[in-house]
Amino acid sequence: MSQSLQSARRSGALGESYLKVRNETLALARGLSDADATVQSMEDASPAKWHLAHTTWFFETFLLETQLAGYQSFDPSFCYLFNSYYEQVGARHPRPRRGMLTRPSLEEVWTYREHVDGAMLRLLETEPAEDILNLVELGLNHEQQHQELLLTDILHLFAQNPLRPAFHSPEPLAVDEEGPAALSWKSFDAAMAEIGHEGEGFAFDCEGPRHDAIIRPFKLASRPVLNCEWLEFMADGGYRTPTLLALGRLGHC
Repeated sequence: MSQSLQSARRSGALGESYLKVRNETLALARGLSDADATVQSMEDASPAKWHLAHTTWFFETFLLETQLAGYQSFDPSFCYLFNSYYEQVGARHPRPRRGMLTRPSLEEVWTYREHVDGAMLRLLETEPAEDILNLVELGLNHEQQHQELLLTDILHLFAQNPLRPAFHSPEPLAVDEEGPAALSWKSFDAAMAEIGHEGEGFAFDCEGPRHDAIIRPFKLASRPVLNCEWLEFMADGGYRTPTLLALGRLGHC
């Protein structure tokens, strides 16, 4: 169990820790319409509505239905609709057709989340055993993964819309009146580095074991690349020429 959940357990704030992650997901999706949240822009993406429901289904399926006495499933059909790759749970709706799920509505998915969150808070008040808390921690990290996926999938979806909608209103960025510094390259020698998780704290199974990795010589730009420099790189065939050193020909625009 992570240090944060251990601290929350000692302070009686497990529910707050759980809701913090869950509310971050809500904040990401609050501005979406039902249509925004339903459309699937390609087979490798999932609708926002599916992300919202799938992360909720995880807690319902693997915690509430087995650990909370008297829990009533919100809708038994959701197990088929919002399972992903959990073969032991049963059949699932095909991933490439998640955009066909015009029902349930986005509003009903919000209600589903409220139903599960209320039950999860009751479960956390029972002082569950550490193996149950470990599963809660897995579910929260799983939801944070889907927060990243949700943003990526919305970005791709909005990029297909000729009206060019923005996920958030743009904010003014600070501008250096003197302009950007000259771009140069800093060289790094080959090295051996240790990577991978070790010790206490949460990690997915793919993040370990810790091991040595060879780092080949490389260079980094001396400052962040400008948009116009990146456009020059693209126009120069950067995405079409495998042998072209990435950004190697960039300079001031």
